Amino acid sequence: MDSQENMTIRPKKVEPVDLGYLAERLECEIIGTEKPVFVTGVTLDSRDVKPGDLYVGMPGSKRHGADFAEQVQELGAVAILTDYKGLEKMRELPQHNQHLPVLLTKKNPRLILGKTAALIYKTRDPDLKLFGITGTNGKTSVLYILDTLMNVAGMRTAISTTAERRIGDTTVESTLTSPEASELHAFLARIVEEGIAGVGLEISAQAVVRHRIDGVLFDVVAFNNFSQDHLDEFGDMESYFQAKLELFNPRHAKKGVVVVDTPAGRKIVKNSKIPITTMATEYGQTADWHLAITRQNIDGVSFVLQGPDNSYFRGSVPLFGAFMAENAALALIMLHEAGLNLQKISDAIGSAPIPVKIPGRLELVSSLGAGPRFYVDYGHTPGSFASIFDALSEVKTGRVIFMFGADGDRDTTKREEMGRIASEGSDVLIICDYHPRFEEPGAIRAQLLAGAHTATRPAEILEIADPREALRYAIKIASKEDIIIYAGPGHETYQEVAGNMIPYSARDEVRGALREAGY
Repeated sequence: MDSQENMTIRPKKVEPVDLGYLAERLECEIIGTEKPVFVTGVTLDSRDVKPGDLYVGMPGSKRHGADFAEQVQELGAVAILTDYKGLEKMRELPQHNQHLPVLLTKKNPRLILGKTAALIYKTRDPDLKLFGITGTNGKTSVLYILDTLMNVAGMRTAISTTAERRIGDTTVESTLTSPEASELHAFLARIVEEGIAGVGLEISAQAVVRHRIDGVLFDVVAFNNFSQDHLDEFGDMESYFQAKLELFNPRHAKKGVVVVDTPAGRKIVKNSKIPITTMATEYGQTADWHLAITRQNIDGVSFVLQGPDNSYFRGSVPLFGAFMAENAALALIMLHEAGLNLQKISDAIGSAPIPVKIPGRLELVSSLGAGPRFYVDYGHTPGSFASIFDALSEVKTGRVIFMFGADGDRDTTKREEMGRIASEGSDVLIICDYHPRFEEPGAIRAQLLAGAHTATRPAEILEIADPREALRYAIKIASKEDIIIYAGPGHETYQEVAGNMIPYSARDEVRGALREAGY
């Protein structure tokens, strides 16, 4: 049975590190003590402080981390790493609360957080196979397939995705696609402690530019695709792309694998600063590896992967869509580049599909043979929608009923395009709410509807604000041959409305509605 630790997964034992040693390596000044201080952990989250921690007080959008100095001292922090502004804030505290030693940096503490955590946890180059994947869509799916294949090869594994961080039976729910550097290094230290042989990590563009992966050296990193997302943070597509490209740097990785079907993939190869192995799925494209689809239906996709030196893999994935075969192929090439034998993996699987289960990614939540197929998916970008509809066009036998909403307080420029693609690809489109956050839900729906009506072949378009009502209506109008897809929430267990996290599981809601309908 899985166990849930407080907020992060940490090593059970850490050899104490002298604060003076950290000061020397980080080029910091120690203020407030002349006595030796020993550190056994590090965190930037005041709620996650453990006795012996070095707390990192950083400037934030609303408050400075040093504002929590008294709180973290009460929780057992032995020192605080902060900047001059943080030091000023600590000196404003009552005299009896000023004795927490300060590790003072001239830089933004975020810039040295990765190095700090690596020094404390000794995780710069751990003794295991470390994989990372970046791209706009499909990162989570690639990692779960990678994890499954490593298990098939007899390796004990760990994984860090948008859905979860997991080491064996120990899991925590992910709050970020990629953890902060302090959490990441603690996670890696526990992995080493547990004797894990391989780990896969999802790497967002934000993780690269915000230094969350600093101090970690990946054996193999990969890039699969690139489409519009996160322009609320990056401003334009080129800045977003450059954040992805930065991963392919010897500071972060030893080698890379890149899908070169698109201009973005070829641009990664051209500008990478580490050795790259390439994969193509399009006929005539020059690459080291080539993927060919041999069969596909609603139950899955079969493929053949061919590479240099007669490397070869024939297999299948129990999920529909050519993009799922591409995800599997990318995972296989990453393993090959790390020195694993693909023939050994193939022999272990035999003629069966790769036994992968991906939470909230085209996850079938209905019973086969009992009414329509109902899938819940995490897709929330124009690129992910396009991939789903391309795949459905190859395998559907009935109508496609598609329902989705959009994130509030996030990239608004993609909403109309999402609506257009969804309307173009489905037979019935239901616009509902997702995470409105602090935006007016009706205004978000209006943008999606405006885009939906621009489709050259629009679907039957409906607006049903409450997703619970929307999915029940979808089930009501569906025949046994139809496919229903609820895009957006995937594995998530909440809706965010005006700052409140309201418990909500799309998967559980769909299962309940199907039972109500007699399925």
